[in-house]
Amino acid sequence: MSTPIIAKFAVRTLGRNVRRTLLSVVGIGIGVAIAVFMTAFMRGSTQMRVRAIAESGFGHVKVVPAEWERSRDNDLRLVDWEAELAVVRATRGVKAAAPHARSTALLGFGTRVAGVEVLGVDPVAEAETSRLVRAVVEGRYLKDGDRDVAVVGRTVTDRLEVELDDDLLLTVVSKGGEMEYAMLRIVGIIETGSRDMDASICHVMLEDVERLTGRAGAGDISITLDDPLRMDTAVSRLRAVVSPEDDVLTWMVVVPAQGGDYKSDKGFMNILAGTVLVVVILGIAGAQLTAVLERRREFAVLIALGMKASQVVRLILLEAVVMAVMGAGVGLLFVWFPLHQTATKGIDFSTMMGGDLAMSGVLFDPIMYSVPGLWVLPYAFIIAFVSTLIAAIYPAVFALRTDPTSALSLREA
Repeated sequence: MSTPIIAKFAVRTLGRNVRRTLLSVVGIGIGVAIAVFMTAFMRGSTQMRVRAIAESGFGHVKVVPAEWERSRDNDLRLVDWEAELAVVRATRGVKAAAPHARSTALLGFGTRVAGVEVLGVDPVAEAETSRLVRAVVEGRYLKDGDRDVAVVGRTVTDRLEVELDDDLLLTVVSKGGEMEYAMLRIVGIIETGSRDMDASICHVMLEDVERLTGRAGAGDISITLDDPLRMDTAVSRLRAVVSPEDDVLTWMVVVPAQGGDYKSDKGFMNILAGTVLVVVILGIAGAQLTAVLERRREFAVLIALGMKASQVVRLILLEAVVMAVMGAGVGLLFVWFPLHQTATKGIDFSTMMGGDLAMSGVLFDPIMYSVPGLWVLPYAFIIAFVSTLIAAIYPAVFALRTDPTSALSLREA
């Protein structure tokens, strides 16, 4: 029996039992829809985490002194930060780069004090890399030409009982071990939604940190990339152009707590997606096996009429392929609306996060979005084809073992 005849017979068989075919197709479609939606949402979760880390001031990658990874010492400085900043910005794949200088300090107002990490910034570069610039709810962010001014977090102003345009006493320890003081006027107040994160925010001009600490230059350069998926390639390029006395680290090394969570979440989602696929395959296999059991006499007649066992297998597999195509189409119809909704409106997790949108110094978005795209089309068909063909293997083998005599006499084989 030729392949066209087998194909025609397969189509007629599927059309003869419409209810069974429709149930199988809907089952495949539901499995495909779940797999596609979970994958799209997992991609969105991953991209959201990486974007949140990068825009919280850490960057996708960071240039730091070679000893920083071991000591995490804020007093370390880059060898020639201005030259490195220029070559970093000229490196292919780099979207933006912002220099930073950090120092632990005390802010005081009257008898009240608050410990903060003072961050010295270039305001123009910071606006390109950090979402905190856009979180100013009162006043303004820093700008070129500012001196002895600060932008602080809402929790800082609450603890010190100060407001916009009040003067704060800043106390830091200089390079020589002496106490240095400066009066900083509050020009802006940042409110991130996390009281813990707001309690540590104090942004000043990079030049002010240099002057007060006596340590010239920047301690790190935070870099955002055009394509975070090519981070390893970007690290290799950057290491080739920065000073041998400095190093380039990914965000997973800079923020190890988030790096561990990222790997754990990715592993969990992969396991969950694999579990869904297994369930889909088992469900389709059950439907296929039931169909084969119902058609034992049919197969017995075909074999008795001269159809070879290999042709019976081809018939079953061809039926599975036809159902896979229809199931993929149904799955795409099922998943279109939830994908569109979650891609445009997202799902708000602010209640689950307890109102605190920051972890490990990273400010997260409360709304998570799925990330659909053209990849959904081939992915849906691949899922449908793989699951139906795998599920059809056992029924096909079962059909091979069908004894025509016992099947026709309605006895067990």
